[in-house]
Amino acid sequence: MADSSFDIVSKVDKMEADNAVNQAQKEVAQRYDFKGVGASIEWSGEKLLLKASAEERVKAVLEVLESKMIKRGISLRSLDTGEPYASGKEFRIEVGLKNGIGSDDAKKISKIIRDEGPKSVKAQIQGDELRVTSKSRDDLQATMALLKGKDLDVALQFVNFR
Repeated sequence: MADSSFDIVSKVDKMEADNAVNQAQKEVAQRYDFKGVGASIEWSGEKLLLKASAEERVKAVLEVLESKMIKRGISLRSLDTGEPYASGKEFRIEVGLKNGIGSDDAKKISKIIRDEGPKSVKAQIQGDELRVTSKSRDDLQATMALLKGKDLDVALQFVNFR
């Protein structure tokens, strides 16, 4: 019997992120506490740029964006949020979207599978994703449950389960 496998990836659906940004922009435009503070959210290349006239306001804009991301099913671990910084008379926060599993995180995940997972399970790093193989599908599902229970720095999705 052939080995069963699945891939561990960390990707953000660009359309869902775009929908979340559009919803956040609408809420920021309508909310009374954001009137007259120059609050805005916009794409700046691959990053999001949040602006407001005060540091507290730009943090509030970030909270609105995070709530919309959660509602759209995007994990906050997928966001690479910078610190608020002053730019002229306004404060800004840059928010990037993390795609792919970095080599350090991939090694950490691989080590968790090797140390704590079922013995028949093998993990290989393939670029920015991991391929996990085993003869037993039950062991693969146990590995998925193990990784879901861990507090990792990246948002994981399990795809191509065969």
